[in-house]
Amino acid sequence: MTAFTGFQSTLVLILGLAALACELFALVDALRHRPDAYAAAGKRTKNFWSILLLVAVILGVVTLFNVLNLFGLVGFVAAAVYLTDVRPALRQVSGRGRRNDGPYGPY
Repeated sequence: MTAFTGFQSTLVLILGLAALACELFALVDALRHRPDAYAAAGKRTKNFWSILLLVAVILGVVTLFNVLNLFGLVGFVAAAVYLTDVRPALRQVSGRGRRNDGPYGPY
């Protein structure tokens, strides 16, 4: 085993752990919100996102040592879509979103 192969496998493991952490965070966050917040935000149901993100976590665990295959990427993309699209909408509906207040009031 060469030094490059060891570095490559270590890098893939680190990427796999980072993807799994992202998927777990998305699942826990999806479970924390009320079901009616999803409807108010105009997004799919809580059950849909919970099941989708649970599958993403399972795929992340299964592909931990080979995160760059198709299933690992699908799981990460599902979590990334939730975190970039659904989570901000849920936070805004729940009143936990960022307000546009400057140092002298709203702008």
